[in-house]
Amino acid sequence: MTWTQYLAPLLKGAQVTVTISLASIAIGAILAFAAGIARISSNRILSGIAFAYVALFRGTPLLVQLFWFYYALPLIGISFDPVTTGIVTLALLTGAFGAEVVRGALVAVPLAQHEAARALNFSRTYTLWHISMPQAIIEMMPPFGNLAVQNLKDTALVSLISIADLTFQAQSLRNITLDSATIYTMTLLGYFIIALFLMFVLRFVEMKLRRGPAFPRSAHS
Repeated sequence: MTWTQYLAPLLKGAQVTVTISLASIAIGAILAFAAGIARISSNRILSGIAFAYVALFRGTPLLVQLFWFYYALPLIGISFDPVTTGIVTLALLTGAFGAEVVRGALVAVPLAQHEAARALNFSRTYTLWHISMPQAIIEMMPPFGNLAVQNLKDTALVSLISIADLTFQAQSLRNITLDSATIYTMTLLGYFIIALFLMFVLRFVEMKLRRGPAFPRSAHS
């Protein structure tokens, strides 16, 4: 086989990789904000649950998490197909790391602004979403970008639960052809191109957020 014949199966695997990565990033971002906000909540039960979730998924290997969801969870009557398992596991891991990014950015908002909000009799909810969050979310973007790329790289492990992603397709081709150099070089380039696209999109969003909304000036100003 020539390298051009490797393209079709590798592209098919890349589509699966992108699907799993984007889905788990989106769900992980929601979990990150939910857990990050809960971590700084005055409700001890809510804060405790969020802390336990973050500690569990940050403190255990992704591979073991994948195996637990795929092989152990069905023993108690809960099972998912391989792709769903991959998405759920990666989303939970990304959400756990992202929660600390959210918590850190919110805590970094100057205390004086919280005191000013209290002086103006703003509620905690209003202060969070209209004062703290708009400032914090800008500072979250660089670490979220790193998490997105890490998530993409972590998708390579889902091949171990029989998901035909980019790594799975590469390994299958290599077993047939023994052309390790060509196949794995193309696989590396595939991940690199996808990562570049992710970084470009997130960098674009970050620049838009830093510029803020552009309001046209009044003719009388």
